[in-house]
Amino acid sequence: MYTKQDLKNMIKEMGIDSTDTVFIHSSMKSIGEVLGGANTVLDSFMEYLVNGLLIIPTHTWKSMSESHNEYDPSKEPSCVGILTNLFMKKEGVIRSLHPTHSVAAYGNDSIEYVKGEEDVATPCAVGGCYDRLRERNAKILLLGVNHIRNTFIHCVEEILQVPNRFTEKPVLFKIVMPDGSLKESHVYRHYNKTTAHISEAYTKLEQAFYDNNVAKQVKFGDAVCILCDANGIFEVTKKVLSHQINCLMELDEIPKEWWL
Repeated sequence: MYTKQDLKNMIKEMGIDSTDTVFIHSSMKSIGEVLGGANTVLDSFMEYLVNGLLIIPTHTWKSMSESHNEYDPSKEPSCVGILTNLFMKKEGVIRSLHPTHSVAAYGNDSIEYVKGEEDVATPCAVGGCYDRLRERNAKILLLGVNHIRNTFIHCVEEILQVPNRFTEKPVLFKIVMPDGSLKESHVYRHYNKTTAHISEAYTKLEQAFYDNNVAKQVKFGDAVCILCDANGIFEVTKKVLSHQINCLMELDEIPKEWWL
């Protein structure tokens, strides 16, 4: 049975500082038994990053659609796990206004960090919340999950303008703004004609990240995790894709010499 202090010690052992910006994709069940459950897990990160910024995805891409197109950030549940749904309801946490790929943030500059997402036209827009991870030299923690859940790589692909990543036309969403008004937002969805899940290809980059020391395996509770450097992930992915821009979809295996 892990205590909050046990978890805080593990965060320190990962090499995370209290001033860091940390983005977490998570699987609660992978952690094992925790005294106080999911709330203790969240509290351990929120308290440890006392002078930093904690960011957790609160995606709604699974529920939002042409027929269910009104996004209310105070009510719409996240489709990416129990920790995400609990986190966005905690005191002091701010949720962004992106209708399909929102994030929630707590800590240093959280309000500034999430602003403007109601004005973007893609899931992980250039200059948006995912791109800002580079500006803050953020760490990305894949807690009990792998790079299939690493949404930042979607952002890298957007920055590098990888083709065949979006629907032909955007979907009209209506975002409930803080004052209660509705703002129309036209946002493209992730789409590729050869696969229903683009991110399944991202595991092809795992060894490239390890070999270039931009990712390492760490532990949190029982969970095997991957701690990544956002800027490093960007540079290695850019290097690989410079050889063939759509290689993650077009090749079954990436040649090792492309990243060494």
